[in-house]
Amino acid sequence: MGRYLGPKHKLCRKFGEKLCDSPKCPVIKRPYRPGQHGPKRPPRLSEYGLQLREKQKASGIYRVFEKQFRNYYNKAKRRSGDTGENLVQLLEIRLDNVIYRFGFAKTRDSSRQFISHGHVTVNAKKLDIPSYQVKIGDVIAIKTPSLDKILFKEIVKSINKKDIPSWLSLEDEKILKGKVVSLPVKEHLQQGFDTSLIIEFYSR
Repeated sequence: MGRYLGPKHKLCRKFGEKLCDSPKCPVIKRPYRPGQHGPKRPPRLSEYGLQLREKQKASGIYRVFEKQFRNYYNKAKRRSGDTGENLVQLLEIRLDNVIYRFGFAKTRDSSRQFISHGHVTVNAKKLDIPSYQVKIGDVIAIKTPSLDKILFKEIVKSINKKDIPSWLSLEDEKILKGKVVSLPVKEHLQQGFDTSLIIEFYSR
């Protein structure tokens, strides 16, 4: 299982946009590309450059490497309906993203870590695959023994139901348990990238 081990905010600084989940992202205070001379005009990009940038932003947000991202595109293309919408839906129903959307983890990176360390169950069975695609009816929870850890006790206190998308249902916030009630549709998909440019990138 590959995972990004480089600087956490490298992509954020590269694009001058907040792509991560951290409240301490440096782009919040410095919303521009890095450089010793401060803010400067962004470079003019070719059509290919624009497409590549959007693809890199999407893979950076969801923490997915190129090979896996292309597989999601190919799977989205084979499905009926809008390919861009299908692509984002496949990214949204990843287990690591669902844990993040529930608020059981503050970032997708920590969500991925919780899963790989065996703190998460799906339908009462431990699952340590961050890329697992959840299904309607799946019950996602943090293992009962893990709830005794200070980290998860703090998460229980900080959960805000208003932040949870409507395609997910928080069954019990005290034991960090939730259910997938539907698949995310267009009105639920609020991504910070242009899917049409990503589709054009892979359609070349």
